[in-house]
Amino acid sequence: MPVINRPRGFSFALAALLVGALLLLAAPRAQAQGKRRVIQFTGIVASGDSLLGIPGATVYVPKAGRGTTTNIYGYFSMAVLAGDSIVIRSLGYANQTIAIPADYQRQSYSVVISMREDATVLPEVRVFPYATEREFKQAFLAMKVPGESRTPGADALNEQTMRRIFNTLPVGSSANYRQTMSLQQQDYNARMGLGQSLQANNPLTNPFSWLKFVKQVKDGEFKKKEGVDY
Repeated sequence: MPVINRPRGFSFALAALLVGALLLLAAPRAQAQGKRRVIQFTGIVASGDSLLGIPGATVYVPKAGRGTTTNIYGYFSMAVLAGDSIVIRSLGYANQTIAIPADYQRQSYSVVISMREDATVLPEVRVFPYATEREFKQAFLAMKVPGESRTPGADALNEQTMRRIFNTLPVGSSANYRQTMSLQQQDYNARMGLGQSLQANNPLTNPFSWLKFVKQVKDGEFKKKEGVDY
């Protein structure tokens, strides 16, 4: 039986071909395993003490560079990937981080995030138009303040100016209304005998004064008494 001598390089070529075929078959499976699932991440960002929704809070994925903000009720909704870490930020509250599990298999992930207050006291900042406080004090002390007579306010409050305005300026509508109502009230009081009038001030025309006078006569208050010098 004749023996066929195959070249040595043929076996290596066949082995390389088999390995390449296996790699091509395994590539889609590896790609499917490495591709992360897209998840709809929803929730409410609320304050820790009252559980009221925080509007305008930032829900951000730092590695992906995408995010969203909460509405007026503190609600948000965005698409994330399994394994993402989401940072929630809001002014006056401490930052919080939510991590989506890498092996999460469901299509949605809902949370209620209770934020903790974080009051931060900022350091005092002094703003001067000068390089140093010493230069500012020197400039302030060297500043020339105008005299009282040269200021617009002093000119407006001048006695002669005020008198000229008083004599020439017409009365406004509100002042006219108050004056009219006051005169009407005075006239009503005078007619009802409650206020001052010519009839009320004149005892001869005032019936109450006559009644008092008659009563005094009947009581004898006008009789001359002994020992009394009128």
